[in-house]
Amino acid sequence: MADPAALTDTADGPPSRLPQPPSGTLALTFDDGPHPDSTPELLTALTAAGHRATFFLCGEQAERYPELVRALDRAGMAIGNHSWSHPSLPGLPLPAAREEIERTNRVLTSLTGRPPTLFRPPYGDTGPAIRELAAAAGLTETLWDVDTLDWNGVPPAEVAAAVAAARPGDTVLLHDHGNRNTVTALPAVLTGLTARGLRSAPLPR
Repeated sequence: MADPAALTDTADGPPSRLPQPPSGTLALTFDDGPHPDSTPELLTALTAAGHRATFFLCGEQAERYPELVRALDRAGMAIGNHSWSHPSLPGLPLPAAREEIERTNRVLTSLTGRPPTLFRPPYGDTGPAIRELAAAAGLTETLWDVDTLDWNGVPPAEVAAAVAAARPGDTVLLHDHGNRNTVTALPAVLTGLTARGLRSAPLPR
């Protein structure tokens, strides 16, 4: 369940974006979780280093591992909607795409006690109709500035190097679906941010 490096939306104009993270920060974001082979270690590393991040969760994964959703929420991580089963939403009939979004909203709301406000379409595949569905569900769509390519199995050192090239205010794409290279890379990622005087902050909600 990986997002591609290249995003295209040229026919419909640029995708909507959230406000940038606060000054002196960037936003580490983790897609496709939660997953027992990665979420606990990612959460431990983030909290130990004093960083927070945004986790875009798939509804079926959240339903399967509710305790991990609650752990992320208790730790102050932002939780966003990443659809129910990670399809390319523009390829679905609109009622099916709506249900992917709204079903995930219902599960995340039941687990955290409040509805999510952030939405990332799987693969970055979007368009006006998908943005309208998300907005009707109370969600703001956000994509990313830096793709670490961790979804493609690049070595941990390359994941860390990609984040080291990110600028303050950037949104960085990482993954949380059992990706061991991401788990291995994260301590070096966080050490590098600290050395640059940066921290990871959740995307504004």
